[in-house]
Amino acid sequence: MEYVYEMPEEMLKECDRKGSVERFEYDSFTYDEGDSQPIHKGAWVYLPCGYDPAEKYNILYLMHGGNFMEEWWFKLFPDTVTILDNMMAKGICKPCIIVTPTFYRGEFDKEGTNEDRTWQFYQELRKDLIPAVEKKYSTYCGGDVSDENLIKTREHRAFAGLSMGSMTTYRSALYKNFDIFSWYGPFSGCCGPFGDHDKEVKLICSTLEEGDKKGYKLDYMFCGNGTDDMAFAEHKDIMEKAVAASPYLQPGKNYDFYIIPGGVHDMKAWQLHLYHALQVFFV
Repeated sequence: MEYVYEMPEEMLKECDRKGSVERFEYDSFTYDEGDSQPIHKGAWVYLPCGYDPAEKYNILYLMHGGNFMEEWWFKLFPDTVTILDNMMAKGICKPCIIVTPTFYRGEFDKEGTNEDRTWQFYQELRKDLIPAVEKKYSTYCGGDVSDENLIKTREHRAFAGLSMGSMTTYRSALYKNFDIFSWYGPFSGCCGPFGDHDKEVKLICSTLEEGDKKGYKLDYMFCGNGTDDMAFAEHKDIMEKAVAASPYLQPGKNYDFYIIPGGVHDMKAWQLHLYHALQVFFV
């Protein structure tokens, strides 16, 4: 894959072969101690052009950043959908289903930067969101959303996110659910400005090592950041240390760190990260 640092113009032109974006709603739980009350939540789902329930599709769960919710990728930035349409129409990436959920528990919850949500989302992700989505849409689990089958089909499932969604990619998808995901896209950060770099490095390395012992390999981790992004220094430092310490991160084979010269903490960069990540996912 050849890196680009500006989105190709052809990706931003309306495409004849359009996918569709539809609303998906489900019930979840907070999983707080002693709390068993359900929460009604929503996500947006991108279905590729020609989506056929008789076929099986790879699936990407794609997370937003702080103070926003599930509307970020597709509704606030509809050009993301145009980019996806063009990528799939031109064969730049495989057709796939993309789901944009939220780690927040509603509008009341999104004010401020409560990083706890990046750690807590893992239970909802595994127990509520994935089963609900993959019962309805045609993925490789074939509607069987038992733990055993989610593990069996992990190579057809990816997780990516930006900013606090990037933190969620590490904390809820990698550390806590490595057995059901094998593709990762952390865009702009790992632990935030107040995090413990050494702790994150240990978690990355131990997750990959313990997973390998159980037969769970990392298919690809595609990190993305920009040199002028506020999250660049911590993200780069953590991943450089992790690569040096872990034999399970192999640059050019199952790992890369894409850097945009002058790139900042914005949607222009995150769309470029997604554009490149989809070229190495599910291959």
